[in-house]
Order: sequence, then structure tokens, then C-alpha cells
Amino acid sequence: MMDDNKTPRVTFSHGYGVCIMGIDGTWRRDCVLNAISDNDAMLTVEGSIQGLNLKEFFLLLSSTGLAYRRCELVRVNGAEIDIQFLKARNKKKKSGVSQDTHMSQ
Repeated sequence: MMDDNKTPRVTFSHGYGVCIMGIDGTWRRDCVLNAISDNDAMLTVEGSIQGLNLKEFFLLLSSTGLAYRRCELVRVNGAEIDIQFLKARNKKKKSGVSQDTHMSQ
């Protein structure tokens, strides 16, 4: 398993416009994506994040919301936040392994 700090990070010189949105859709903030890797990202948030539930939220990478990642807050430094992507649990793979095991017996 690769250490989170070892994954290559892409840094944008002028930033890239994105949004963060609450899991329940009750809030949304415009942001600038400053850097991103497979595991995490660094954003500058436009507006206040005070009072928002940042335990788990979405990073919307497109204006239509079709490209997104589920995230959690790692660190806040003024308007800049570090976030970590949450990995989805793959239940298909787990059930596929047990089926293969049954078939080979």
C-alpha cells in the first residue's frame, strides 16, 4: 500500500473552479482546486465554512455534478482546506471471490 504522502500531486498554477457540497445537498460552496492527487486535494473556499458539516461531503469537479468524489476534511488554514478522498467499499469483488472459492471446491 502506498503512503498518502508519496502519491504524486498535480498543482494548478491558476487553480481550477470546483464546488463542495454537503452529502444531504443542503449547502454548497464555490472553491478553487489548487492541487490534487489520487488520495487528496487542496482547495481555497470562497465564503465561510463555519457551521458546515465537513465530516463527509462531495467535491464536484464539473458544473453538471457528473464528476465528483466523496471527501472528508483533513485540515483548515484560513480559506484553504486539505481534504482526503473516501474510498468506496467494493462489495462485488468480495462476493466474486467467495463465488470463485465455491466453484473451485
